[in-house]
Amino acid sequence: MAIRQIRIWPDPALSEIAAPVTVFDQEIETLVTDMFETMYEASGVGLAATQIAVPLRVLIIDLDPSNESESEPELKEELESMGFSGPQEFINPQILDASGQIEWEEGCLSVPGFTEMVSREQDIRVKAFNRSGEEFTVECTGLYSVALQHEIDHLDGKVFVEYLSKLKRDVVKRKMNRLKQGGTTDGVEAAAAL
Repeated sequence: MAIRQIRIWPDPALSEIAAPVTVFDQEIETLVTDMFETMYEASGVGLAATQIAVPLRVLIIDLDPSNESESEPELKEELESMGFSGPQEFINPQILDASGQIEWEEGCLSVPGFTEMVSREQDIRVKAFNRSGEEFTVECTGLYSVALQHEIDHLDGKVFVEYLSKLKRDVVKRKMNRLKQGGTTDGVEAAAAL
């Protein structure tokens, strides 16, 4: 398995609309495994295949990448209250229902060092397939809901900075271009990167 390169916005790969997965084979198994390795290496909690320039509708989520909930019962309870029960891949995810509204400070592995408040649906129900082609449905809220919506946006060719004003997007774009050229993001601290 391999750690893959995460594309930095405004890389064109991040604007691609991902195609549905039609065959659940070893290639998908390898992709999902590589995505988890890549996300953990980058200290993220979510990753979409388009972020590694694979235009397929595959995303992964792990809200507890360090397994802290094993030793912290309150964290475990909080994660469970969001509907999270452990690392999961979502292949061909579809939001079936959505309600409420939540504001969350989002970060992104493709926009390192930058966070901003984004408004999302608070509660969602998502249908997807796992790497074996088995269908499942999850109901989630809070960070889990935000993370899934953030990653589904990636599959639709949208990065969270597109919810911001043009002025803010332009500032972020300049910082990301500097970063790609070997610079820094001016010391901006990142929140949990999705």
